[in-house]
Amino acid sequence: MEATAETQAATGKVVVAAIQFSCSDNIQENITKAKRFIGEAASAGANIILLQELFSTRYFCQEPCEEYFSLAISSKQVDSCFLSEFQSLAKELRVVLPVSFFERCNQVFYNSVIVFDADGSQLGIYRKSHIPESPGYYEKFYFCPGDTGFRCFSTRYGVIGVGICWDQWFPECARIMALQGADILFYPTAIGSEPQDAQLDSRGHWQRTMQGHAAANMTPVVAANRVGVEYTQCVDHRTHITFYGSSFITDTTGEIKIQADASSETFICYSFDLAAIHKQRAAWGLFRDRRPELYSLLGTHDGRKHENFK
Repeated sequence: MEATAETQAATGKVVVAAIQFSCSDNIQENITKAKRFIGEAASAGANIILLQELFSTRYFCQEPCEEYFSLAISSKQVDSCFLSEFQSLAKELRVVLPVSFFERCNQVFYNSVIVFDADGSQLGIYRKSHIPESPGYYEKFYFCPGDTGFRCFSTRYGVIGVGICWDQWFPECARIMALQGADILFYPTAIGSEPQDAQLDSRGHWQRTMQGHAAANMTPVVAANRVGVEYTQCVDHRTHITFYGSSFITDTTGEIKIQADASSETFICYSFDLAAIHKQRAAWGLFRDRRPELYSLLGTHDGRKHENFK
């Protein structure tokens, strides 16, 4: 008999998916594309489906431009914006959806993810903690550093930790989510070429960093990245980013079990037995043998004990 979503949840079996596609200036077109891929991934058996970062628009952070602040939406008005479409879709398909969006909260702006459970309920919001600033990735112009702290969400299919793009480069983020009980780590992403150096290809580094998080925490990682070429619009000297896709899913040892290519609009799926992972993680002793009392310098910027500056 084919397993239903409910029987999968009861037995600790879960299928995760990552979606990647190109984005245009047409917001409704991007949303329609995202919903189509979610439907296809759900039909393939996926229970938790990850979309890429800021998928409803082009990656506007390529350039600092005040016009783009109008793209932000208030999380207090979920029922009256595109987020409600994904809330309804989560309920209809009985899937968990971490949904990336550009959030406005009073006078400030965040790069955020809202998580919808498989019954359509809102589980909460995570706001991106680490905000990059480099040519083509001018996120500090738009986003305040998140104030939620790193978060996990208890869903129908397990506990998920969600970081956002630049967060994925920081082992502290992954470790804290693992300590909070995350069964799987999810990272919506927008990364590609570097406008200031066409020869720089960060793809391997990007993947290996998250593979390390999976291995160090014995927690699978799911990363979804966009594809396509996007050009700046507001500046006289036009530049572009070629987003390199390559969305992937690792196992608990960091091995990539399935990966998309660098240019296709597609989704990937992989199945995990969470009960087996729990046993494996406990037996390995990585969390048993931690020494938190020795890690206080992680709370400093430069690794020095500032009371003596020695």
